Amino acid sequence: MSKLLVVGSLHYDIMVDAHHRPEKGETVIGTGCSFKFGGKGGNQAVSAAQAGVEVVFCGAVGDDEHGKWLLEVLKKNHIDSQRVEIIAGVASGMSVATTDAEGDYGAVVLSNANTRIDAAQFSNAGVWSNVGMLLLQNELPEEVNLQAAKAARKRGIPVCINAAPAKLLSPALQGCIDLLVVNAVEARDMSGMTVESLHDAALAAKLLNKDYPTVIVTAGGLGVAYSENKGNVQAIEAERVELVSTHGAGDCFMGTLCASIMRGETLSASVINANKAAALHVSRKH
Repeated sequence: MSKLLVVGSLHYDIMVDAHHRPEKGETVIGTGCSFKFGGKGGNQAVSAAQAGVEVVFCGAVGDDEHGKWLLEVLKKNHIDSQRVEIIAGVASGMSVATTDAEGDYGAVVLSNANTRIDAAQFSNAGVWSNVGMLLLQNELPEEVNLQAAKAARKRGIPVCINAAPAKLLSPALQGCIDLLVVNAVEARDMSGMTVESLHDAALAAKLLNKDYPTVIVTAGGLGVAYSENKGNVQAIEAERVELVSTHGAGDCFMGTLCASIMRGETLSASVINANKAAALHVSRKH
């Protein structure tokens, strides 16, 4: 089977547990702290590798202890990290996330070395050896994503983007995308459609399908909707589980989705697999 190339971010995540997330000017006493491997790119790569596909990662870390640890985690998950650049004199990416008693979270991200990825490398044919799909996110500079997407499109390699964090894509990048995946907030920001129900998610997917060949809108505990062929819309309810934490659920969904597609499964089957994997993920402590 061909490889999944993930061009994305790597972050050293500091996870803080608290009864509730602080309001402006408020100090909250925490109940726990942990340190995690992160970055949407990194998490999605690990999820895809655990789902059984061969993954190549392209990104950047700093020449610090955090960067060494991030590379170790990639290698431990059998992810090819030869194309991860080590940037001298720059800190590795990091984030600080607070998870509340209900399992929801908010985070602050510092991109650091992730902004230094050399987009010129995507013109190197070696990068694309046996690659069957390109996976992107919005935690890198758009120029990096654009150059990777253009190089993939030139070679007939399908391009999937998880447009998170939410921001509008340039027409140039938009024109390279085969599969767009967004959550309820991102779907609202990109389509203008507020997503408060699974029906809303389906409508947002249909609207975005006018501009992107295939669109998936994840709506957390409501479920997931997808639209292809400019209006063939389907919706799947969420699996019923007891919520522990939503942190990383979207990345788990993305990795499983891409792995399923690369195994030759239909879009419907791939979405169902990803939906189940995300449900299992949120029901466990990480």
